[in-house]
Amino acid sequence: MHNSNSKHLKDMSKYKVLFVAQEMVPYMSDSPMGKICRELPQGIQEKCREIRTFMPRFGCVNERRNQLHEVIRLSGMNLVIDDSDHPLIIKVASIQAARLQIYFIDNEDYFLRKAVFADKEGEFFADNDERAIFYARGVIETIKKLGWSPDVIHIHGWFSSLVPFFIRTIFKDNPLFTDTKIVCSLYDDDFNHVFSSSFLKKLRHEGVDEKDLKQYKASDYVGIMKGAIDFSDAIIIGAENVNPELLSYAKKSNKRILEMQPMENFIDAYSVFYDELVDELVNEDAIQ
Repeated sequence: MHNSNSKHLKDMSKYKVLFVAQEMVPYMSDSPMGKICRELPQGIQEKCREIRTFMPRFGCVNERRNQLHEVIRLSGMNLVIDDSDHPLIIKVASIQAARLQIYFIDNEDYFLRKAVFADKEGEFFADNDERAIFYARGVIETIKKLGWSPDVIHIHGWFSSLVPFFIRTIFKDNPLFTDTKIVCSLYDDDFNHVFSSSFLKKLRHEGVDEKDLKQYKASDYVGIMKGAIDFSDAIIIGAENVNPELLSYAKKSNKRILEMQPMENFIDAYSVFYDELVDELVNEDAIQ
């Protein structure tokens, strides 16, 4: 039985939303995904929700111009990936005009390079799988350290796509995430690369069953995004040209789906979508 009925029934309007972004204006290029990830947290915060927003501290993010600084009390943990220790560094920056605080996941091995996903020759970085694992695990470990229990987690972009996998496997018994609803936005951020043959080995962990790895065996974009759909509760179509195989898979999943929204009113539509998910949770709790 859920033990958090009171949390939801007390004041549903004050629920908490965690945004896990792949990119965000003004820290990275002015892409449609970057604009959504910039405007959405502000819009939801202005509707009196409590929010947290994360993105990777890619090397192209100018620390001095954007006034990033390390949060010592949250940094200092090591994450083990493929039997190697990688220090987790947490930085924050503020967008003053919007009263937004952004958390950045950083690590010298993975994020010091200036390029985002590919080198100057356009070659996909061989360790992009590890970088995505580190980012997802880093976000979750930071939320644990903050002791902050999100009612909704909304992931954006393939680089954030392993968050649902970890929440629903390794961290499924963590009380912070017992009642969390996960929303996955689908974008047109395909890549053609196949991850290294050790990708599955890196995902295997205490709490991960072999059946949990089914989609990840393909070790490619469609595979990891199908995994994100499987482990999420609801899907948002975030771009016009979403991979057709993914679109079809999402529609057959019987999960709640929000079709693509025009930029002028997407915040209101997303907010209603979150409301419905949290409502659903309150009703589940009431039944139990």
